[in-house]
Amino acid sequence: MKISYHGHSVVKLETEGKTILIDPFITGNELTDLDASVQNPDVILLTHGHNDHVGDTFDIAKRCNPLIVAPNELAVYLGWQGFSTHGMNIGGSHTFDFGTVKYTQAFHSSSYTTNQNEIIYTGMPAGILFTAEGKTIYHAGDTSLFGDMAIIGRQNSIDVAFLPIGDNFTMGPEDAAAAVELLNPKVVVPIHYDTFPPIRQDPQTFKDLVVNHEVNIMTAGDSLEL
Repeated sequence: MKISYHGHSVVKLETEGKTILIDPFITGNELTDLDASVQNPDVILLTHGHNDHVGDTFDIAKRCNPLIVAPNELAVYLGWQGFSTHGMNIGGSHTFDFGTVKYTQAFHSSSYTTNQNEIIYTGMPAGILFTAEGKTIYHAGDTSLFGDMAIIGRQNSIDVAFLPIGDNFTMGPEDAAAAVELLNPKVVVPIHYDTFPPIRQDPQTFKDLVVNHEVNIMTAGDSLEL
């Protein structure tokens, strides 16, 4: 499995002959290395409905019709736009031909803002546990620290965890470091920082707070193999 990071919360997975994009916020993301117009994923996984996570889903889906897996209300809304969707909910898992997806809790909010300044409710926000090739990836989405991360850590052998550290809208470095202790991943990657002024952070601060776990500070385009 090849895993690459592309700024903000954008993660690309290449596994089982499929390309998967998580939260493809590309256009308007000054930290990304991607060009949305040439992305042709087989699958898009969404954690919640905020525009900086749904991102380029609409344009990509119009061009190459990937399967969009999302929390149920968001999946229904995207289905109304004519896209191929699979709705899920927190605690539920489903095995696809590209791997198993399970949605976890995330303490945040979730809505999509249209060009007409209409706010569309898109259900509960979530994190994603993705398992393929015997490896488990945890993308926490946007969330605060919560105690049940300990349960997620006990029930899953997490190879790589992507955790927000930006503060203001999500966990900051201190709470994210506490989350690492609960989740016990083999490797943790900080995400959701530096994109906007309110979430400016030095990821080294987060790394310095984490003990007994490997922290991989990835920049856009960096990848790792599992």
